[in-house]
Amino acid sequence: MSRTTILVLVALGAALAGFAFSSAAKRLQGDEAIAETSAAASPQEATLNWRETYGSSAEHLVFSVSSLEVVRDGWRAHLRLENSSSVSFEVDDPDATLDRSFGLMLFSSGELTELEELNASGTLPAVRPAARYEPGLPAILEPGASWEGIISAPGALVAGSWIRVVFGTLVAVGPPPEGLGERIVWITDGAYRLRS
Repeated sequence: MSRTTILVLVALGAALAGFAFSSAAKRLQGDEAIAETSAAASPQEATLNWRETYGSSAEHLVFSVSSLEVVRDGWRAHLRLENSSSVSFEVDDPDATLDRSFGLMLFSSGELTELEELNASGTLPAVRPAARYEPGLPAILEPGASWEGIISAPGALVAGSWIRVVFGTLVAVGPPPEGLGERIVWITDGAYRLRS
């Protein structure tokens, strides 16, 4: 089983089991006193062009992040989600209170080993959920269909932290093809370090 497959399955298990996630700022800095003095990242733009796939060559989903922008009052990311499988996927409802997981996660490094270790121990940082989707997410992503848009939210991000983008939750409508999970939460392999 690949790292990505394990990540998807464990991230789902952590969400379903209700693990308490640590505060990203507290985890990044080590204690509350230092966390209180963390500096917010300044406005910045990054062209990322990440394209990651999950599944087999014949049946897969594609998760793409074109760019990330930190603005004075929040952040926004340009994403694309493609369904190159033979099954439809329900896409989570951004107005729902459960399974609301499109957004960002902040990490202390850009190393995949950190992501894997936190995932395995059930201590992934909380998702900074998107508050706005332009255009809105589809309720169902049909085979061969895609969604492209901008997700955004208000709130400062900690300078020096590493950003990963989270896509999910995607739920297969019917039995998923071999190599694809029934419920998928994707955390990008790609990571971007926020400047001061």
